[in-house]
Amino acid sequence: MSRANILIVIAIAVISFSTWSYFNRPEQEPPWPKRIQGFSFSPFRVGQSAVDHVLPSVAEIEEDLKLVSTKTHAIRTYTVEGSLGEIPALAKKYGLKVTLGCWVDNNYAKNDEEIARLIAIAKANKGTVIRIIVGNEALLREDLSSDELSAYIAQVRDAVKIPVSTAEPWHVWFKHPEMVRHVDFIATHMLPYWEGVHVNRAVDYVVDHVNLLKASFPGKEILIAEVGWPSNGRTRHFAQASQANEAIFLRRFLARAEKEHYSYYLMEAFDQPWKKVTEGSVGAYWGVYDVYRQPKFPFFSPIVRVPEWRLLAGISVAIAIITFAFLLVDSRTLRTRGRSFLATIAFMAATAAVWIVYSYTRQYLTFATVTIGLLMVAGMIGVVVVLLAEAHEWAEASWAREWRRPFVSRRVPAERLPMVSIHVPAYNEPPEMMIETLDALARLDYPNYEVLVIDNNTKDPAVWQPVEAHCAKLGPRFRFFHVDPLAGFKAGALNFALKRTAPEAQVVAVIDSDYVVSPDWLRDMAPQFDEPHIAIVQAPQDYRDDRENLFKAMCYAEYQGFFYIGMVTRNERNAIIQHGTMTMVRRAVLDEVGGWAEWCITEDAELGLRIFERGYEATYIPQTYGRGLMPDTFLDFKKQRFRWAYGAVQILRRHAHALFHKEQTGLTKGQRYHFIAGWLPWLSDSINLFFTIGALIWSLLMVLYPLKFDPPLVILSIMPLSLFVFKVGKMIYLYRTRIGASIAQTLASALAGLSLAHTIAQAICLGFVTSDRPFFRTPKLAQRHALLQALHSAREEALIMTALWLAALCVAERQGADTADLVVWIVVVLVQSIPYVAAVFMSVASGFAASRSTMISNMTASPPLPPEPEAEG
Repeated sequence: MSRANILIVIAIAVISFSTWSYFNRPEQEPPWPKRIQGFSFSPFRVGQSAVDHVLPSVAEIEEDLKLVSTKTHAIRTYTVEGSLGEIPALAKKYGLKVTLGCWVDNNYAKNDEEIARLIAIAKANKGTVIRIIVGNEALLREDLSSDELSAYIAQVRDAVKIPVSTAEPWHVWFKHPEMVRHVDFIATHMLPYWEGVHVNRAVDYVVDHVNLLKASFPGKEILIAEVGWPSNGRTRHFAQASQANEAIFLRRFLARAEKEHYSYYLMEAFDQPWKKVTEGSVGAYWGVYDVYRQPKFPFFSPIVRVPEWRLLAGISVAIAIITFAFLLVDSRTLRTRGRSFLATIAFMAATAAVWIVYSYTRQYLTFATVTIGLLMVAGMIGVVVVLLAEAHEWAEASWAREWRRPFVSRRVPAERLPMVSIHVPAYNEPPEMMIETLDALARLDYPNYEVLVIDNNTKDPAVWQPVEAHCAKLGPRFRFFHVDPLAGFKAGALNFALKRTAPEAQVVAVIDSDYVVSPDWLRDMAPQFDEPHIAIVQAPQDYRDDRENLFKAMCYAEYQGFFYIGMVTRNERNAIIQHGTMTMVRRAVLDEVGGWAEWCITEDAELGLRIFERGYEATYIPQTYGRGLMPDTFLDFKKQRFRWAYGAVQILRRHAHALFHKEQTGLTKGQRYHFIAGWLPWLSDSINLFFTIGALIWSLLMVLYPLKFDPPLVILSIMPLSLFVFKVGKMIYLYRTRIGASIAQTLASALAGLSLAHTIAQAICLGFVTSDRPFFRTPKLAQRHALLQALHSAREEALIMTALWLAALCVAERQGADTADLVVWIVVVLVQSIPYVAAVFMSVASGFAASRSTMISNMTASPPLPPEPEAEG
C-alpha cells in the first residue's frame, strides 16, 4: 500500500475512533442506592410465559427473591396463579414486604378464582402483604368497566384489612375519577417512554404528573406502582430505548424519589421476553437485570452508551481497511480524491454493518430471530457489496488521473486496410427503414467491404422483396439472403452469414437493421485491427429518434449512462460488454471461438466474454458512428431489457467456472470483477423484488397483529434507503459531470431506469430457473399501442404500487406514525413503490405518444404493418 493510501487509512481510522469516542463519553449519574423501595417482580425465565401459563418453579422463585432481597425492601406481584401464589410466603423468609396483585380481565369465572386465592394468601401472610392491587391496567385495556372493577375492589377490602387499589397509568385516573373514592390509595404507572418523552426530561415528567395527581386528588396516597425505562425496542417520538437511557433514567429517578419521598416500584426486576407477545418487542426489556439475572448497566460507575465501543471501533476499522485495500486493487490511476472517497465509503459501510449486527444481537435471540438475523446479514452483505461496486465505478469515472486504455486513432495505408464483411440480420422489418440503412452503408468511405443482409423467417414477401430488390440495385457489394425457416434467432442468422462471408474478409461487422451509419465508421475503426491482439472494436449504440416524443426522450437519457460511463470504465480493464450493433470482430477469432452462440438470447455479450476467455483484447471508442431507432412502446422497452437481463443470467450460468475460477481461462481479475460487478445491480433488483414482497407481508402482519409484529429496526430499514439514495446521488453526479446532462435529462434517465426494475427482477429470477425463454425482438416503426393498451403493459407494476401505498396507509392508520421506526418503515414502503410509479409513468408517457402517433397515422391513412409475433422461431 502506498504512502498516500496509508495516510488516508490513518486519517479515516482516527476520525472513526474519534467519532466512536465522542458518542460514548462517560456520563456521571447519581449512584444507585444501597436498597431501593421496591421492584415489580415477575420471576419468569427463558421459555416461561404468563400468556401460555408456563410458570417458574418454587425453587426458581426463591432464588430470585434471594437475589433481590439485598437490593430492595419490597416487591410488587401481578397474579396469584399457580406457583406465583407462593411468593408472599417465600418473601417473608427474606424479609421482603409484598404489594400483592391479582389479575382480572373479562374472564369472570377466572376472576372469581383469582380473587378468592388472593384473599386467602393475604390472610395467611399478614405483616408481609402490606398492600393489595386488584387488576393491572384493566380499565386501560377496557377489559372491565369501572363499576365491575370497583365491585372487585370492594369484595377484597371487605375480606381483608389491608389497603386496596387498582393500578393504571396516570391519565386513566383522570379519565375515570369515580374510581378514586373506591380505593385506599392511587397506584399509578409512570412510564415516560410510552409518552415519547426524551430521557433528559423524563424524571421531571414523572414529578410533574405525580404533583398533578396530588393536587387533583388531595388526601389520597400516591403509589408509583410502575416506573422505568426499556433497554431495547422501538423509539417513540423522543424516547429512545437503550441500556444507557435505562440506566440514566433510573439512577436519576432514584435520586429524585429519595428527595421527594416517593413510594415506588421500579419496572421491573428482570427482563421478561414473553411480553413481546403482549407489548411488542419493547415489552421484553424493562428489567434492571436481564433474563439471565445479570445486571444490565453499572449502578455506581459512569455510564457509557456503548461499553464495547472500542472493540466495535476496532472491528469496523479492520473490516474497512480490508475493504479499502480490495477496492484499490488495480486502481493505480485513481487520484487521491477518489481514494479518499472510497476509504470514506468503506469506513461508513463497515461501521454501519458492525453497528447493525451489534444492535441486533442485543435482543433475546430465538430460532425465529436468528433465522431473520441470518437473512438480514445476507441482505446487508448484498447491499454493501452493491454499494461498494457503485462507489468504485463512481470513483473511477470521476477521479482517474488518466485513461489507461484510451482510444488511439490509427491511420494505415489503404493496402493494409482489412476487408470488412458487414452483416445485417433482419426479421419482418419495415422495408423503407431497411432501405435507409442500406443506403447509408453504400455511402461508406472505405475501399474494401461487402454487405450481407440476412432476412430470416419473414413470411410476407411484401416486406422482404423490396429490400432484396434494393440490394440488387446497389450492386454486387450487397448480397441479400431470405431464409425461411432458420433456427437460432439472431445468432442463427449471423452464423448463416458467417458461412457465406467472402473468404478474403478479415473483419466481420454487425449492425442492426435500423442503423444509419456515418461514412467514416469503417475508415476510423478498421485500422485498430492492425494490432494483432485486438479482436473486438466497439462503438456505442446511439439513436436518432430521441426528439420524437417524451417517452423516447426518457429512454434515450437512460441509455446514455451505460455507453458513456459504464463502458468507458470497463474499457480500462479490457472488460467491455460487446453489443450486437456497431461492433466489429476479427474474423479469424470469430471462427476460432465457434461463431455466435445460438443458445443465448444475448449472443453479442456472450461472444465478447468467450473472446476475452481466449486472452484477446477489445477497444471501445465513446463516439457515435451510427444511430438507430428506440423501442416505440413501453412494452417493447421492457421486452428489450428483459432480453438483456435474462441473457446475462444465461451467460453467468454457462460461464460461471471461468468467472469464478482462474484455471483454464484467459480472463484477468479486472475482467472478472467488471462482469460480476456489472451484473450486481440487476441481481439486486431481483433480490429487491423479494424484499418488496416481504415488506408487503410484514406490513400486513403489522396491521393484523400490531402487538406481535413491530416494524424492523430503524438501522435495518435505513440500509436499503441508503443504497437507493447513494445510487440516485451517483447517477445525478455522473450524468451532470461526465455526460453534461441537464437536470431534466437526469431525472428522465432515473425514471426510465427505475421503470425497468420489475422487468429486470423477473428476468433475473426466471433466468436462474429456466433456460428456454423465447427471443424477443424489438420492433421498429411498429403500430403503437393506444393509451389503455400502454397502461395495460404496466399492470403488474400498477398493482404492486397500489399494494405498497395501501400497506403504508394501513400501517400508519393501525399503528400510527409516532415512533421513528414506524416513520422510517412507512418511508421504506413508499420508497419501494418508486420504481413501480416510474413504470406507470413511463407507460402513460408511451401511451400519450402512441395516441398522438396514431392520430397522425390515421390522418395520413397509412396502412398498418402486418401483425408480428412476440417471439421468432
